[in-house]
Amino acid sequence: MPTARILLTRRWPGEVEHYLCERYDLTVNEQDTPLDADALKAALASHDAVCPTVSDKLTAEVLAAGAGKVKVLGNYGVGVSHIDLQACRRLGIVVTNTPDVLTDATAEAAILLMLMAARRAGEGERQVRSNKWDGWGPTRMIGAGVTGKTLGLVGFGRIGQATAQKAHHGFGMRILYYSRKRACAAIEARTAAQHCASLDDLLENSDFVSLHCPGGEQTRHLLDATRLDRMKRSAFLINTARGEVVDEVALADALRNRVIAGAGLDVYEHEPCVPRAFLDLENVVLLPHLGSATLETRVAMGMRVAENLERFFAGLEPEDRVA
Repeated sequence: MPTARILLTRRWPGEVEHYLCERYDLTVNEQDTPLDADALKAALASHDAVCPTVSDKLTAEVLAAGAGKVKVLGNYGVGVSHIDLQACRRLGIVVTNTPDVLTDATAEAAILLMLMAARRAGEGERQVRSNKWDGWGPTRMIGAGVTGKTLGLVGFGRIGQATAQKAHHGFGMRILYYSRKRACAAIEARTAAQHCASLDDLLENSDFVSLHCPGGEQTRHLLDATRLDRMKRSAFLINTARGEVVDEVALADALRNRVIAGAGLDVYEHEPCVPRAFLDLENVVLLPHLGSATLETRVAMGMRVAENLERFFAGLEPEDRVA
């Protein structure tokens, strides 16, 4: 049987690329820049498997160009809102993702953003780096505490649960969550989490609101001006989920007018573009999509893709199939 042709749309950790190269006819994107629509179409039409990332927009039109050749998309990441899953099902293209392996890294990033936003860490570092810090003072750079505060989680899957555990057991935080499906009693007990009947209830009672829901049309601008106005004036919004979950224009206005105290963002609606309004505000922490960016996690993500590909090409059902 001919060796399957596989393309990675971005560079992966060397350990994973070497593993795949030994088993398949592997093509890597040497430039490590996002492929445009034409390049994605060509890749889909010439490879048995394409392994995309969140930076690849696989629309129905793009996917149709690979119909009859590409058999499987091994997505490098959990979220798949950048892939038209309905088109994949219609075209007979299998899609897999990488759950579990990036849970702790992303939860750590959410905690990092909470601490940075609450304690004004980004603002403080900018003062030091620009030589504008002139010393300690009793009323200078006063922020908010995290310990003992209430954390509201929007979405309560693996990452939300891991964030809850770290926040409760590490900082004694009270945990609220809102999800379409209530977690079982054992999970609620382990995470010390209380279910909220509505999103508005969670927003009104949380000192920190952390987003852990999927992206896509169903959650696009879930946090809009009306919902931001429901939050406490002293509250902080944290987003390590998907940029489109937040109305960025409304958030910039809320931050500028102190409708909420601050925000910590790792994701943006039109990455890598970050709204200019955010860059001009001191009360928002901006990270460059670092959620899963540890070496251990990025290697584990690649190996999870490899495992799914191996099962697929062996005629078995991939463990992490989403379409």
